Amino acid sequence: MKKIFIPFSIIVFSLMISCSENPKKDTQLEPAINVQLNGSFTDKNESYFTSSGKIEAANSANLSTRMMGFVTKIFVTVGQKVNEGDLLLSINSNDLTAKKAQVDAGILQATAAFNSAKKDYDRFVNLFQTQSASQKELDDMTARYEMAKAGLESAKQMRNEVQAQFSYANIKAPFSGIVTNSFVKEGDMASPGMPLIAIEGMKKLQVSTMVSEQNISAIKNGMLVNVLVKSLNKMLLGKVTEVSLSAKNTGGQYLVKVNLTESDPTILSGMFVNVQFPIQNTALNPQKNDKVLVLESALVRQGQLTGVYTIGEGDVAILRWLRLGKTFGNQVEVLAGLTANEHYIIAADGKLFNGAKIKVSK
Repeated sequence: MKKIFIPFSIIVFSLMISCSENPKKDTQLEPAINVQLNGSFTDKNESYFTSSGKIEAANSANLSTRMMGFVTKIFVTVGQKVNEGDLLLSINSNDLTAKKAQVDAGILQATAAFNSAKKDYDRFVNLFQTQSASQKELDDMTARYEMAKAGLESAKQMRNEVQAQFSYANIKAPFSGIVTNSFVKEGDMASPGMPLIAIEGMKKLQVSTMVSEQNISAIKNGMLVNVLVKSLNKMLLGKVTEVSLSAKNTGGQYLVKVNLTESDPTILSGMFVNVQFPIQNTALNPQKNDKVLVLESALVRQGQLTGVYTIGEGDVAILRWLRLGKTFGNQVEVLAGLTANEHYIIAADGKLFNGAKIKVSK
């Protein structure tokens, strides 16, 4: 029997052809996957620039005292809700009590002196009218009366001063809110100007952010903006209420404050946000036209590589690897790998892979 030898290279070549044809044939037989492109909806975040900021209470205060003394009692704890006028902290006021007693005694003494001087003054006025007293005697009695009157008024003002100091010995809430911090403990020495209790009003929240000089001209007082809370991934509506026109003391950045128009119990003071300022005229931000932004949800990550699915010839999905830059809200800047006019897939009804047959949903 005659044996026929087939070269090994021909066998390998045949296997390569069969392996390459089978996947293509299977891919063509699979139904097309419905996908959505970035151009199939209106991207509201397309014309904006982003600035980082932090949520804070519109009403906040670090309460302190003008007197020195030991903290005798703290009536609140951190996180406790308080109403306007509630007593928060008291400071030892024994010296004020003693001073008040002295002032009260001084008022009694000044009142007695004033009453005596007034009686003498009235008597000398009658005597002068009947020519029983000289002008000099009346002048001396008038001076004594005026001095006694001034002494009584001075004693009363001292009492007002002591009563005012008592208000610094009993620290009360200036507005309704939440106690956010306590800087002292019972028994600590309180001194003038030292913060004791921090309180914030939670009814109205605002965002403070710093904007560069390239973008400050696009911000107007009263404009509406979107505020993205990073930790909660929530988008809120805000309104610009303050725009600083000087960057002298802020390192070249301009302070902008935004009031949140929505109330949400999950939004807390101190959370970091991204404020999205809309750009009505792109000429205000010439760098905007050079940026290519893609939705972060459309990114595909494999190890250290990141890309998006684009449309290839024959309506197939092609995985395009990208080099990314900064993040702007829910979008990421593309530095290389995609042009501004190219469409990419943002959603699919099935699992995408390189070369999968796709159908664009309208």
